[in-house]
Amino acid sequence: MNLDLTGKRAVVCGSTQGIGKASALELALLGASITLVSRNEEKLKQVVRELPSSNQQHHDYLVADFSFPDALKTTIAHYNKPVHILINNTGGPPAGLAIDAASEDFIKAFSSHLLCNQILVQAFVPSMKKEKYGRIINIISTSVKIPLKGLGVSNTIRGAVANWAKTLSVELGQFGITVNNVLPGATMTGRLESIIQSKADKSGNTVDEIQKEMVDEIPAGRIGEAHEVAAAVAFLASPAAGYINGINVPVDGGRTGSL
Repeated sequence: MNLDLTGKRAVVCGSTQGIGKASALELALLGASITLVSRNEEKLKQVVRELPSSNQQHHDYLVADFSFPDALKTTIAHYNKPVHILINNTGGPPAGLAIDAASEDFIKAFSSHLLCNQILVQAFVPSMKKEKYGRIINIISTSVKIPLKGLGVSNTIRGAVANWAKTLSVELGQFGITVNNVLPGATMTGRLESIIQSKADKSGNTVDEIQKEMVDEIPAGRIGEAHEVAAAVAFLASPAAGYINGINVPVDGGRTGSL
């Protein structure tokens, strides 16, 4: 199986923590040079130092805040390295019921997720076509298959991103560019810790009780780790996954109750 990413460059968004950072590490272990993208420059510098570089890789970073799509577009316009792999990954919107969400909540989430993804794809697809190798991988959520309670805005926007990705997979497949979505289930990241704490505050139960309720719904009997999601990302980015296109891959321990 060919998992070698030597000579490839991957742009990894949201890469200073959680699944984004774990994905950057896994891709670097397979030989890719990494461009990290996040809004915190000090954390970016730290992660660059942590990335494996034994295969003559050259890692760097871009400072960008996905709350400001126009600024992202300006930043990307000055980036001139060939890109083979794009990992779209952005922190999810705050928890809450859809019925309680303001219009601005949907607009903000749509902008930071779908619009910023579109800006990055339009910037990097030309070099993917030229290099005759392209992997666009969107880290979304299992809510794409079954909406999650209490995540109204997130459910809505994640579904839009999934359909956008499927559309792109049809448009770009002829150029050797695949577009796939990885759907993390409960994964121990700062985002999940925040959701658990919010549920505990609203219900009056303890954090441990909320976490146990969550684990009870997972056939694997545990919450996942970021590196387990990153392994799926790395495989889809590899040459071995060249004929996998336009799919959703849940990484959830079997929790999602649909095919």
